[in-house]
Amino acid sequence: MKRLLIALLCLPLLAWSTPPRVVSLGGDVTEIVWALGAGDTLVARDSTSLQPQAVKALPDVGYLRQLNAEGILAMRPTLVLASAQAQPSLALKQVQDSNVPVVTVPASLSPAAISEKIAVIAAALGKTDAGEQLITGQQKLIDALPRRALNVRVLFIMSHSGINAMAAGSDTAADAAIRAAGLTNALANIRRYQSLSREGVITSRPDLIVVGADGLRTLGGENGVLALPGVEHTPAGKHGRIMVVDEVALLGFGLRTAQTILTLRRQAEALR
Repeated sequence: MKRLLIALLCLPLLAWSTPPRVVSLGGDVTEIVWALGAGDTLVARDSTSLQPQAVKALPDVGYLRQLNAEGILAMRPTLVLASAQAQPSLALKQVQDSNVPVVTVPASLSPAAISEKIAVIAAALGKTDAGEQLITGQQKLIDALPRRALNVRVLFIMSHSGINAMAAGSDTAADAAIRAAGLTNALANIRRYQSLSREGVITSRPDLIVVGADGLRTLGGENGVLALPGVEHTPAGKHGRIMVVDEVALLGFGLRTAQTILTLRRQAEALR
């Protein structure tokens, strides 16, 4: 709570004489803006902002870690809400130097951080009452997260067009989500994302493989996942235990994350 109060005190004091023009950077940030009833203030979003479907009609200013100041300023924003994942950013500094307020939204990898994100965004938009209601609803989902550990080993595989399939180790959003579900990251012994290796996958002994919907398409469906190095020799591979998730929902620690973690937990419980 102390961190939350400090974050709110650091926000710029924004007074809107005309409706704000908001550029939202980060899928979690955009979903919260919309849920607060401020979707009509959005004039642009980044490429990771894909929910709700209506935001896809907005101009896309690019990937939040490869931003261009000119592209953002062309939207004539009066406020930029940027996930901390976009920082540090020379482009956002240039936007600030052009007298456009930039509010950095925390990006901690914890379910508890979701309420902090909502509070910061709600304060910046002058939607504190709606923010409190949204926080209350999220807290109910967070309180429902499991407290008891379950001995199920989970391997999260990330795959995007143009890169090799990667496995999630420690210090990743996938690791944080798996642990929040009371489960074990099968590759917690490695750091960050690493290329899949036959030996590493086999020795990790996952009971369940989790892959994003986009990654599943990139890999050519479930058969493509099962064909990855070493997968067929794991408990998950032998029994075809593959769970497909919305990557942003699971890894973004936004409004859909707590429910997605609960779904992951139920999937794991069904194996026991």
